[in-house]
Order: sequence, then structure tokens, then C-alpha cells
Amino acid sequence: MVNNVCYIFPGQGSQYVGMGRSLYDNSAEAKDVFDQAENILPGVNLKKLCFEGPIEKLTETANSQVAILVSSVATLEALKAGRKTEGVGHAVSSCAGLSLGEYSALVASGALEFQYAVRLVRRRGELMEEAARNNPGTMASILGMSAEGLKEVCAEAKAEIANFNSPGQIVISGKIESVKKAMVLAEKKGAKKAILLNVSGPFHSSFMKEAALEFKKELDKTKFSSPKIPIVSNVTADYEKGPEDIKANLVKQLYSPVRWEESVMKISGDGCGAFLEIGPGKVLKGLLRRINSELTVSNIETIEDIKQERRHV
Repeated sequence: MVNNVCYIFPGQGSQYVGMGRSLYDNSAEAKDVFDQAENILPGVNLKKLCFEGPIEKLTETANSQVAILVSSVATLEALKAGRKTEGVGHAVSSCAGLSLGEYSALVASGALEFQYAVRLVRRRGELMEEAARNNPGTMASILGMSAEGLKEVCAEAKAEIANFNSPGQIVISGKIESVKKAMVLAEKKGAKKAILLNVSGPFHSSFMKEAALEFKKELDKTKFSSPKIPIVSNVTADYEKGPEDIKANLVKQLYSPVRWEESVMKISGDGCGAFLEIGPGKVLKGLLRRINSELTVSNIETIEDIKQERRHV
């Protein structure tokens, strides 16, 4: 395995019933992460949600966001513990996360303590749910269309770009009628496909600004540190400079496009060719393959993944 790696963390939508179970059962460090989280949020039965579901409850924004954070950090801690035991390791050159995943990356980088991340992410999910109820909307994935072409479509339909995920995959957001109009226009203007996403609101759009204003109050009360490992921001697609910049970008992140493709290109352009996707699902591996097929990407989400990964270090 390449010694110089970037840790990347998944966002909302990667949740599934059973995530984190093998880690909880086989790693004292992962178990401790789940137990800590339940002590921090005593009214939320995270273990039951993650291990048993039901999926409808787990998928609720307020639940899924904190569940993915906890599962991702539990995976990270189990991975680190396994390396320490085996006396092996590699240099972590940087961290990044897709939207919600940025909070897992902040924990990994040393910029945010786990206990604060749990509280912030739970509140973030609640505020996003509330904003979505007040501003009903949706999102759609547009395949095979240029960013410039899609910007023109969005301007005409009064929709907004939410995620620059990879070449040929961009997500749009907004009111239901605006997103549906943009889908039709995009296909007329050459998009290969337009897929309506199963989401509860117009995330990463201006309709989240009220949530962002409330969330800023939570961030202002939270202690952040300068990252020990460089972390790339979704908002700027560049390295975070310090605690105040991190806070400002986390506010903007709620209503700004996620610049994931640029973030990966920034990291790989700085000489990192190997990535570890840490946490549930394999969404990021698929995106990175489309961004640059020469990148090495491994998934770490179960105890078996950790054992296999150690054998290749």
C-alpha cells in the first residue's frame, strides 16, 4: 500500500441497517465510541438505530447524520487501534469528507473533539429537518452534462447546484417544481439522465440559510483547534486555515455547493494517490474512480476490512 494516504469520510445517504455492528462486537475502541455517543445523546438509541433500524427511522436526517458520524469515527478508532497493535502504519497526508463527512474528517484531523462533533451534528440534522419542513423541496442528480450548461439550466428553472461530485455527475437542489423543470430542461439540452433523489429537502441551497443562521450559534459556542492533519473544506476546495475559518465554512457549507471533485483534485494534485474511505458505504470510491481512475481507493467499514487492510500495509 502507498504510505502517504488521505482519509475520506462519507456523507448522508450512506447509512444502512447493520452499519458498525461488526466493529462494535470486535473492537473495544469502536464499542467505546458508540457508548460515548449514547452518553452524550441519552435520548437517542444510536446502537439500536444503527444495528437494527428500522431503515425509515435511521434515514431521518436528524438520526442518519449523527449515526454516520459515530459509525465513521468508530471505524477510524478501530483502524488506528489495529495498526498500533500490529506496529504498522502510514502517513496520513490529509483528510476530507463529503458534506456531513467533513465532521468526521474534522475529528480525524484533531480540529474537533468527538463529543462536540456529536452534539453539533445532531443539532445540524435537526435544523436541516426544520428548514426542509419550512421550505419544501428536493434534489436531483444530473448525469452527463457540463457544469456551465447546468448552471444555465438552473438559472432558467430557478434551481441551484448543490454538489459537484465528479465529472458528469452534478446534484441540483431547490423547490420541487424548480428541480423537476430543471430535470426536463437538462435532458432536452443533452444530459444523459436526470434522477430525482429520495431526500427530505433542498439541501445545500439558499433554502438552508435559516438553518445556517441558527447553526452558527451552536458553532460559536464550540471549541475548535487548528488541524493536526491538513483538512480540505467542501466550501473552498482548499485547506482549512484555522478554527475561525473552519467555523465560517461550516456555516456556509449548509447552503453552498459541495466542491468534492475539486477537493479530490486538490489532494491528488499535491501528491497523494491513495485514499481510505472510512465509514459506511462505498459512494466515495465510485466518485473518486470517475474523478481520476489512477487513484487507489480502499473501503474500511467492517472488522474484516481492517484486518485485510493491515495485511497490505
